[in-house]
Amino acid sequence: MAGEPRSVAFRRGREATWRELETIVEQVEKQGPAALDAADVRALPRLYRATASALSVARAIALDRNLLEYLESLTARAWLAVYGPKRRPAEAALAFARWWPRAVRALGAPIGLSAVALIAGAVAGFALTVADIDLFYAFVGDGYAQGRDPTTPTAELRAGLYSDGDMSDSLFTFASFLFGHNARIGIAAFGLGAVFGLPTLYLLLTNGLLLGAFAGLYHVRGLSLDLWGWLLPHGITELGAVIICGGAGIALARAVLFPGRSTRWDALVSAGRTAAGVVMGAVTMFFVAGLIEGLFRQLVTDIVVRYTVAACTAIAWALYIGLVGRERAS
Repeated sequence: MAGEPRSVAFRRGREATWRELETIVEQVEKQGPAALDAADVRALPRLYRATASALSVARAIALDRNLLEYLESLTARAWLAVYGPKRRPAEAALAFARWWPRAVRALGAPIGLSAVALIAGAVAGFALTVADIDLFYAFVGDGYAQGRDPTTPTAELRAGLYSDGDMSDSLFTFASFLFGHNARIGIAAFGLGAVFGLPTLYLLLTNGLLLGAFAGLYHVRGLSLDLWGWLLPHGITELGAVIICGGAGIALARAVLFPGRSTRWDALVSAGRTAAGVVMGAVTMFFVAGLIEGLFRQLVTDIVVRYTVAACTAIAWALYIGLVGRERAS
């Protein structure tokens, strides 16, 4: 029509498409993508592309500001409907919780090798320390010992296992520190796997030696039962997470060393997707272990309760990792 504004002419042939897209987007925003029927699912990407194209043309011919703002807003909302997350956060978290045990089981061989490396280091550290207590200093630095070494009186070592500690907010601060420290160890064991796995194995062995040296010191003083009652409630979760992270790192090394028919880069990228997801779950384990270590073990001093909690923790992780997700796999 002669003399009408360009924006009116531009809108006339396209407005039906925009309105249809807006209706579908509003439905997605209110009820989620699952609420769309088959026709709307097919129409959504087509309408989005048409609207994005219209926005590009409108910018090029400098149409009025109100129309541009409308198209920019609609295109952004439609982009989220097409490419954004298709599940609510709670649904995504539940899906991850079901997927993670399957991924851990898929890395059974690398995780088994990681466990062997850590346990071998612990056994060696224990045996060597029991045979020669001065070797404790070779495996445990001052920063880790924190006053618990062969010169510490037995009564003081025992008291440290049962002290109720400071009941203030410092416990929460301590738990946060432990979470960050242990998570860094696990992530380092994972990341170093890309270097043919040797640094990962070294890290696992040295941490095992440290653990074994402590166990040897307390064994010599007749405090083994007390030490493991103090360690296992959080240690099962914490050491399990370290082993899983180490296994993820070894899985990266396996992809680099034995890529099969793929290139090493492609094999590493493929293995890295699963391994990174496994490490994300292990970080959650570190968080749980940090809470137990920083709070529970100092608040609960009854040794029977400690061992009961340790047993329940072990059973819970074994059932979760061993059983969850099998029905989906089948």
